[in-house]
Amino acid sequence: MPSACTQPVGCHEVRYIPLSYNHADSQASALRLVLTVNPHWKDAEGRIEFVRFTDGITNTLLKITLRAPGLSDEEIDKEAVLMRAYGNNSEIIIDREREARSHALLASRGLAPPLLARFSNGLLYRFIRGQVASPDDLTKPAVWRGVARRLGQWHAALPISEATSDAAAADSRDGDSLSLGSADSDSKLGQESTAVADDITPIVTRLDGPNLWSTLQKWILALPQTTEQERVRRKNLQKEYEGIVAEFDDGSGLGEEGMVFAHCDLLSANVIIQPRPKQSPLPEGFAETVDFIDYEYSTPSPAAFDLANHFAEWAGYDCDFTRLPTRSVRRGFLEEYVDSFSQHDALPESKQKAVDELFADVDRYRGLPGFYWGVWALIQATISRIDFDYASYAEERLGEYWAWRREQDGSRAKAGEKIPLREQRWAQEV
Repeated sequence: MPSACTQPVGCHEVRYIPLSYNHADSQASALRLVLTVNPHWKDAEGRIEFVRFTDGITNTLLKITLRAPGLSDEEIDKEAVLMRAYGNNSEIIIDREREARSHALLASRGLAPPLLARFSNGLLYRFIRGQVASPDDLTKPAVWRGVARRLGQWHAALPISEATSDAAAADSRDGDSLSLGSADSDSKLGQESTAVADDITPIVTRLDGPNLWSTLQKWILALPQTTEQERVRRKNLQKEYEGIVAEFDDGSGLGEEGMVFAHCDLLSANVIIQPRPKQSPLPEGFAETVDFIDYEYSTPSPAAFDLANHFAEWAGYDCDFTRLPTRSVRRGFLEEYVDSFSQHDALPESKQKAVDELFADVDRYRGLPGFYWGVWALIQATISRIDFDYASYAEERLGEYWAWRREQDGSRAKAGEKIPLREQRWAQEV
């Protein structure tokens, strides 16, 4: 069995296994990995089973269990391991060192399952028992109340100063220096990209270190530029990004200097609804207990972006805008969120004022998730081997952003064009 070293992650330690997952030899390579963290499974009674989850569109996710005789499903799940192997070239988009630190830090606060080990192209962590939510589930009051309460706890319980200080901690693995996801590694990526295309100069944002804005800058610098059309689009997106930062990076909002430690990818597949005893009828205002998984994109961000992004994900990958929350639903969600936030951190003003301000901010931010994921999908279209139409998805998401911009500047109304469905739904009261 290969040796496994221990790797510090800020004040936490995460085991490192010098092995990799091989997509072409899936079960055998996954078995080698899981036996490293659970060596007692090798000679145990029962059979080791693999269940592949297909909700994600970038990574491979396997649930690995030992189905030992006499154990209930719940007992088996307590020992189950999730293996997540990274998608092809995804390190271009995601800082994997920072992801591991985020996961370990969240786990130390009870906000993530224990991280068991890292390997060369992925992570092993404890399985969270429950039901993976669907986009339709997100629209159910009991579910969205649970998400709102959990997200309020997330944003309040983990100060970004602690998250970013962990992310910038010195580290090494097998004698090799690691890219740390710090401001220095962000600038290095920019230098490498601008060496190829010097028509873009990365801008300096208000705060040092990794955050929503520095992530977007990295992604724009990583956009393809093999054709004149791609170079022009890349430059136009950079110009738009600079305008976004000038407009939104103002230090307002909840958290430290207008930032909270945000999930930034709270789609339905990353929401786990915990099991509960059957109860009928449910009490008024009932909220499911939920957990969040997959912290690849977690970073300091305005709370309003994380909230607006979650609301956008109600539409799902098929971009069914009829599922988006109406004004009254968004307000109900934010009331639950603010109430939860206030239980873990002090609010700068009354709850009602916090809700009112967040409601306005989320409305203001509603177009930015389309820009964020549109840029992301343009990169994925060139690097991913997964069978998903990233190119069309990029156009769909960027289209959301441009439609929002046309509402903001009045050009859609001036042209006498019909309001897009997404904007119609967003403006709907009930």
